[in-house]
Amino acid sequence: MSNKKRKHVLAVVLMMIAFVFISPLILTMTGSFMASDEITEKYYEFSETDNSIPEMIGYFFLRFVPNKITLSNYNVVLVETQQFLKMFWNSVFLVVPIVLGQVLISSMAAFVFAKVQFRGREVIFFSYIIIMMMPFQVTLVPNYFTLNWLNLLDTRAAIILPGIFSAFGVFLLRQFMMSIPNDYIESAKIDGANLFTIFFKIVFPITKGGIASLAILGFIDNWNMVEQPLIFLDDISKHPLSIYLSSVSESEIGVLFTAGFIYLLPLIIMFLYGENYLVEGVSNSTTKG
Repeated sequence: MSNKKRKHVLAVVLMMIAFVFISPLILTMTGSFMASDEITEKYYEFSETDNSIPEMIGYFFLRFVPNKITLSNYNVVLVETQQFLKMFWNSVFLVVPIVLGQVLISSMAAFVFAKVQFRGREVIFFSYIIIMMMPFQVTLVPNYFTLNWLNLLDTRAAIILPGIFSAFGVFLLRQFMMSIPNDYIESAKIDGANLFTIFFKIVFPITKGGIASLAILGFIDNWNMVEQPLIFLDDISKHPLSIYLSSVSESEIGVLFTAGFIYLLPLIIMFLYGENYLVEGVSNSTTKG
């Protein structure tokens, strides 16, 4: 087989794999334009005891194109259901401050670890790596008691403050900043610039790719938060949109498809808008350790 044929076969295989991964998103989008009765009629699960259609036993019947396009589900979600929009804005008011805080705190800490010499720097940075490896469930109890001691439970600050201090963000940007030549820093010092000037005028603009990567990854991670609001927020009216989907009844399957697709839209937009920054930032962060 020639190289050209191999490339064509590889392209076909990769397209098939990509379709498998993207098909749930396509089904969610098309399902949002279907009436609930059409969804329940077309989406069957055939069991081994179902003899009505024996040739399809054990398979799902999936429809990617609606028989009749309807916006009734969007009317229910966006107009008739006030809880959805309220939880949507709850998510925005939680996630945006977290992402902005992560960008500022992580970039400043990463600059110190990458370009400022001080005793114990490697030991402290190693502790950051250990924290990054810990799952959220490990630090859940200490965070809960700390927030309780500060009287911050059942407030937005209980979600925002722990989210701002991201060990992953420090690691990502520190690796990125290590690739910045030290000559830039030394030249600025000779010209009389202090650390804040060097950071905001030189380092911060150079690391825009890594910062954009952190913003995208941080947005995706916190947009999907579930444990934090369930544990730290007792008031249901303060819960983000990620909690809403689990409360939709199975009898409202059309509403569930629509709510899920709208929930995914900000993530899709963020990824499509920042894809190049994400690839650049992640690749450059591994160029120098």
